[in-house]
Amino acid sequence: MYNDNPTLTGLTKTIDEGKQGEVFFKEKTKPHQQAQSGQPEVGKHFYIESYGCQMNFSDSEIVGSILAGAGFSATRNMETADLILINTCSIREKAEANVRQRLRVFDKIKKQRPGTLIGVLGCMAERLKSKFLEEERLVDLVVGPDAYRDLPKLVAGAEEGDKGVNVFLSREETYADISPLRLGSNGVSAFISIMRGCDNMCSFCVVPYTRGRERSRDCFSIVAEAADLYNSGFREVTLLGQNVDSYKWENPETGEKTNFAKLLEMVANVHPDLRIRFSTSHPKDITDEVLHTMAAHENICNYIHLPIQSGNSRVLKLMNRTYDREWYMERVRSIYRIIPDCAISSDIITGFCTETEEEHQDTLSMIEWANYSMSYMFVYSERPGTLAQRKYEDDIPLEIKKRRLTEIVRLQNQVSFKQNQKDIGKTFKVLIEGDSKKSDQDFKGRNSQNKMIVFPKIKGYKPGDYVQVKVYGATSATLKGEMV
Repeated sequence: MYNDNPTLTGLTKTIDEGKQGEVFFKEKTKPHQQAQSGQPEVGKHFYIESYGCQMNFSDSEIVGSILAGAGFSATRNMETADLILINTCSIREKAEANVRQRLRVFDKIKKQRPGTLIGVLGCMAERLKSKFLEEERLVDLVVGPDAYRDLPKLVAGAEEGDKGVNVFLSREETYADISPLRLGSNGVSAFISIMRGCDNMCSFCVVPYTRGRERSRDCFSIVAEAADLYNSGFREVTLLGQNVDSYKWENPETGEKTNFAKLLEMVANVHPDLRIRFSTSHPKDITDEVLHTMAAHENICNYIHLPIQSGNSRVLKLMNRTYDREWYMERVRSIYRIIPDCAISSDIITGFCTETEEEHQDTLSMIEWANYSMSYMFVYSERPGTLAQRKYEDDIPLEIKKRRLTEIVRLQNQVSFKQNQKDIGKTFKVLIEGDSKKSDQDFKGRNSQNKMIVFPKIKGYKPGDYVQVKVYGATSATLKGEMV
């Protein structure tokens, strides 16, 4: 799921008005805390920015752990960092433009502080390594998503003047043995990566080329990470994968196979007070077994992110989504039948190659029919090397794409508002995440349906507590309530 509406918690902040990315920091060491009070930092420090999907943010936490093991501490101050990293996303052209803009900012810092190292991580690494290293000379390191274990060696080489490059894509790497450094964490919610890569060759998507083939972590390491998080005070985990429903792991000793439904059950059984979310589901793979597992466990949240991309079957075929409109609608019916109070969100691309006005209307009708709680909505952005770029002409003018996007956003806001209005008067179990953005007199937290609720504080409650909140007001994005 592409994060175009980041949650701002703890030390996390947005980079740009387009909400393309977040900066993650963690106050990890006493030297760093001293730096905030005016005393100099000691030791080596790294600063990292992450763009794109939740998987990128999770990867940044793996990077943080690897660097911590090599003697680095995290810092919020890029001007004093010895190592500045940017974890990149290639899913849209705008994300790449933002990365280039940030690299120029980092380059100015490097000129002021010779010896500072700049590195590009993640999905842009393979495709743009030559440009970054040789043509533009903006970076010292280029490291792909499967090569983060090499970072200490590459950094050491760069300190000696070498250019560090490793963009090798692995068929085995899952980082299962690495305990992520929870960067910018609110101490309540955390990501757990359960698989890496993708085998779905959607014609518009670069992920199979930038993250490699699909492979799943062993289920026992996932359960152990969830248990460790719960014992550390976390009360919510989100299981991450490009397509979580295709998770599959076979025990090499017993031959026993674990699918996603079984994994969900195993993680849910860690503790009834540990909430479970997951993202992203693929319409072709989500099964009734998964839905029945969700229905059987109160702590598995009643929320599914189920990208449609287009509401028209012809366009879906061009996108190589491997399902049509009718298949998608059958899956939505099953969700509402098995989990009546489930919320469904979606991803939508408008203006894909050859899309007609009538086909655009099919997407609009799907938003209303499926009753999405929210959606991530974009104009089609042609990505180099994809099947769509090689086979189809990007023939929809930008002004038409933008007009269609405006219509989609407007309708989704209306649907979200109507849906939220129906929640007025209802009482929900809410996990307190922290202070509201607008007032430290209010808490914020989400219900099982992933809807954000803001409510006045009552003495004695803190982040990580579950409370009952009755809703008395709503916008298209937020519910307002009070503890009962």
